[in-house]
Amino acid sequence: MNLTTHAEQFKPTWESLDKRPIPQWFSDAKFGIFIHWGVYSVPAWRKVTQGRYASYAEWYYARVMEDEKNGGAEFHRENYGPDFEYRDFAPLFKAELFDPDYWAELFARSGAKYVVLTSKHHDGYCLWPTKSPYKKDWNSMAVGPKRDLVGELTRAVRKKGLRMGLYYSIIEWESTPTHRTDTGYFINKKYVEKYKIPGDKYVSAHLIPQLKELVNNYQPALIFSDGGEWDRTAGQWKVKDFLAWLYNHAPNKDEVVVNDRWGSDTPGKHGDYFSSEYEDSDVVGVGHPWEESRGVGGSYGFNRDENLDDYSTSAELVHELIDIVGRGGNLLLNVGPTADGRIPVIMQQRLVDIGRWLEINGEAIYGTRPWKKKARHKANKQKGIYYTLKSNHLYIICTTWPEKPVIIDGIKPTSATTVSMLGLKQPVKWQVKEGKLVIHPPLITPAQVPCHYAYVFKISELK
Repeated sequence: MNLTTHAEQFKPTWESLDKRPIPQWFSDAKFGIFIHWGVYSVPAWRKVTQGRYASYAEWYYARVMEDEKNGGAEFHRENYGPDFEYRDFAPLFKAELFDPDYWAELFARSGAKYVVLTSKHHDGYCLWPTKSPYKKDWNSMAVGPKRDLVGELTRAVRKKGLRMGLYYSIIEWESTPTHRTDTGYFINKKYVEKYKIPGDKYVSAHLIPQLKELVNNYQPALIFSDGGEWDRTAGQWKVKDFLAWLYNHAPNKDEVVVNDRWGSDTPGKHGDYFSSEYEDSDVVGVGHPWEESRGVGGSYGFNRDENLDDYSTSAELVHELIDIVGRGGNLLLNVGPTADGRIPVIMQQRLVDIGRWLEINGEAIYGTRPWKKKARHKANKQKGIYYTLKSNHLYIICTTWPEKPVIIDGIKPTSATTVSMLGLKQPVKWQVKEGKLVIHPPLITPAQVPCHYAYVFKISELK
């Protein structure tokens, strides 16, 4: 028996950490559910404005309640009073209707393969009974729901066979300074002075211990770090030491994946996968695993100022999933529950519609890779037609019913090649003409249409 201690495989250097292969489950999953839920779900309001990031209601503390320009300060005064602090919302965040099993069932119906919950957003409020001495009165067990929300949802999601991940904000508005504002903080300095974690304690006595606490207690399959890239480097956050510990010693070290928002020097450079939100990143592509996150509407947290026309339709969301997967990425689609723990019905409907489409066409999504001959950047789309590849099967995904023959070059049919449409029993006619494969759309009645939103031709047995 070999009794020698096995050397740590990964060192706290990017050269070492970047060599870790990403667990395959992430590259195969393709579709996940994001959940922004917390104290900000109580006011749940930010004036809807055009532009990326402009309607994020989860930024109520930093971008709404004292902003005289966007109507936020007036809204706050009229509804809560001039002396009502953001922290005063916490007792109103009761989650009394939160049913983790129903949430998990809904996510499974959507066809998602993983779920990511905001364990702590930039306001610093924790959805689990953290042991951090700086969060004794600012967590979901101490104030508000009086429940371990992370734990309850984690158990329910895993019971449905899905993987559970956690979002974690490295920065906190009440404690970490920023160069992005004239005052040096995102919020009024009086709240910083009242609630700030000492600067010399923030990383060593709070940040890193909390991350390890989440890993040891809940074993998240994914850690979505955020905010760390704004003002400090990964070295200042001691991130490389944490990641080396994670990859070497986490209870689920062979499963866990992390994104790239760990420091100002990491986006698009370091991380198991690169992350983009509302198409804000140009570093994503087929060369490295990546994920696009976005809401059903323009906000991550529930925003009561959003109406029907502010939400994407089911067709638009299915098309976005197709486009992202065709370019090698995953879609992390966000829902914003209400403070009492309900997922808005219109968001539920969107998820169920996506799930119905995936029931028929999922094999063209899950476990696929981009067809490199046709893979493209988001700015160079061939409108309406997308391609995915799995083994010797090529999938042609059309976002509208093709009225003319679909012509594909760059493939070599064999005598065993077959062409079919997913969900349709009727045979599909095809031919090779001038070296190109020509698919003739089947003539069917409306009753025979296999699904809504997009239609998939499957070409099997290629060279």
